[in-house]
Amino acid sequence: MEHKHWKEGVEAFQAIHFKKHEEEFRELVEKGQSPKALFIGCSDSRVLPNLITNTGPGDLFVMRNVGNFVPPFKPDNDFHATAAAIEYAAFNLRVEEIIVCGHSDCGACKALYEDHSAYADEIPHTIKWLELGMDAKALALRSVGEGDKKALQEATEKFSVLYQLKNLLTYPNVKRRVEEGSLFLHGWWYDIASGKVEYYDPETKTFLPLISEEEA
Repeated sequence: MEHKHWKEGVEAFQAIHFKKHEEEFRELVEKGQSPKALFIGCSDSRVLPNLITNTGPGDLFVMRNVGNFVPPFKPDNDFHATAAAIEYAAFNLRVEEIIVCGHSDCGACKALYEDHSAYADEIPHTIKWLELGMDAKALALRSVGEGDKKALQEATEKFSVLYQLKNLLTYPNVKRRVEEGSLFLHGWWYDIASGKVEYYDPETKTFLPLISEEEA
């Protein structure tokens, strides 16, 4: 396999970006990390947490997976990567905020409306994982209907964020810290085409612009 492209990327990182943040990296090694937030985002290559939030080394503890899904708490002896990241961030790192960030044109949300039975032997884990979005699909269909596919897609993405926030509260340490006021949960939706971010406002029960037109 040709490594030239990746080698050039690493060289650029070491010569430019690492040099720019060299002191920060050394301090983070000496003192350890203490990120303020856990960012739960999609593995989609177009969703870049640090770029979206303009944050630097040590600012975010990032957990990414297909669909930015959060499985409910399940205390068994199986392997739970997403659950482990949530527990580590909330209990060990004591992050103050958790952001669940959905996005436009989400492949996982699109896949909720597709039949994958023909590929059951090839992508069994993906098919099982998509079950975490089925409640959002059902609510989107009831709320929007199938007439406007674009509106249905966006509704599914946004309702999914809300269900993932709900699942976060099944984690004992997350629930306890939220109730005591030491941890805050946020639901975001990122529009890839415009770069705009919306947040869920529990008072109006809608997604509103994170940056108003006056502030932009």
